[in-house]
Amino acid sequence: MQKKVSIVGAGLVGSLLSIYLAKKGFAVDIFERRPDMRKTKLSAGKSINLALSDRGWRGLEGVGIAEEIRKIAIPMYGRSIHHKDGSIAFQPYGKKEQAIYSVSRGGINCKLMDLSEMQPGVKIHFEERCTHVDRKSNTLTFEHNSNNKQTTHTSDLIFGADGAFSSARLSMQLASDRFEYNQHFIEAGYKELHIPPGPGGSFQLEKNALHIWPRGNFMMIALPNFDGSFTCTLFFPFEGQKSFSALNTKEEVKTFFEAEFPDAVPLMPTLVEDYLSNPTASLVTVKCWPWTFDHKIALIGDAAHAIVPFYGQGMNCGFEDCVVLNKLIEKHQDDWALIFREYEELRKPDADAIADLAIANFVEMRDKTADPSFLLQKKIEARFNERHPDKWIPLYSMVTYTPDIRYSTAMKVGKKQEAIMEKIMNLPDIEKRWDSEEVEKDMLSLL
Repeated sequence: MQKKVSIVGAGLVGSLLSIYLAKKGFAVDIFERRPDMRKTKLSAGKSINLALSDRGWRGLEGVGIAEEIRKIAIPMYGRSIHHKDGSIAFQPYGKKEQAIYSVSRGGINCKLMDLSEMQPGVKIHFEERCTHVDRKSNTLTFEHNSNNKQTTHTSDLIFGADGAFSSARLSMQLASDRFEYNQHFIEAGYKELHIPPGPGGSFQLEKNALHIWPRGNFMMIALPNFDGSFTCTLFFPFEGQKSFSALNTKEEVKTFFEAEFPDAVPLMPTLVEDYLSNPTASLVTVKCWPWTFDHKIALIGDAAHAIVPFYGQGMNCGFEDCVVLNKLIEKHQDDWALIFREYEELRKPDADAIADLAIANFVEMRDKTADPSFLLQKKIEARFNERHPDKWIPLYSMVTYTPDIRYSTAMKVGKKQEAIMEKIMNLPDIEKRWDSEEVEKDMLSLL
């Protein structure tokens, strides 16, 4: 008999998961608490453009939909660092052809829902808020947004793919003994801002770059959109002298941005209005255990492992969950006890690793991308990788461009490499002889 699957959440991971399961012959019902975003105007102000990289592409290629998504993705080959004096420095992400891809969260979500509904046996139910998951009967209870009508739905398998503040996870937490749960909010929040297109839909900044204005304990970034606009995000402390709590009037906002981001202000005609009207959102890391229950229920994506966006890996990590799960279904066929056990044992260390790396990368983007010593270190690493690709892959490249290397392995190797680079950067006159044979020999001896 055809197995019935329920997925809570029609976001990025829930929609992709439904395609994988439908292609395996499952009948899939997806329940989404929001209205159909393809038919309603999305509220502005909480999107954060996403950066699609190799792990994410592999997830899309696994069900043959990568080319459809490429149509709505813009390659970014490096960071454009905007200094306060108006100068701009470009830092490539990897080798010449390597890029990460800017995609609109709403745009890719709508496309994935379209592709999901094209699969036989997939149905998406909108405005259905999950209020309870019954472990014993594998029954979901929903309340409809508009009429508060309650319905129940029973299936063979349930996947909680409903994000960082997952209802499915909460039900499991309340119904499970020794469920481990930790959430950590960083001291900064974010606010979406906007750079419109120039004349004739032109880009007012370099199109194929992720733009960063690093300013010590805060920063602004901008990612390109197809219409020539840029989605900007200000990452800013909630409290303090320079913080969300300190900017409350039009004059305060204008004065602050003109002092900190002088080259961006002329490109942002609605800056003050956007700042004062768009919501301020928090940034959370969620770690929990277990991820699976009774061989019938599993958490996936942000519901299992929400991370902050500073490595651009939240979506990519969730898509990788789908890839791993798919391989395990092929490996163990219908033995869901084995599938689920191996899935959580494989993915938990990797999710924890990328969560920690994302926090560390916030500090790197905010504090270090404008630091000459940091930039020299990256130059030395890139040159050594060029000469010895079998011995050294920079941490960023391991995470972003090498999907066969697990996040947990990348973090372990990255720590070892960082210890080596600390010694190299302390060598006398490293600024003058960074590209010398002696430095290369020193690095080889430390490996």
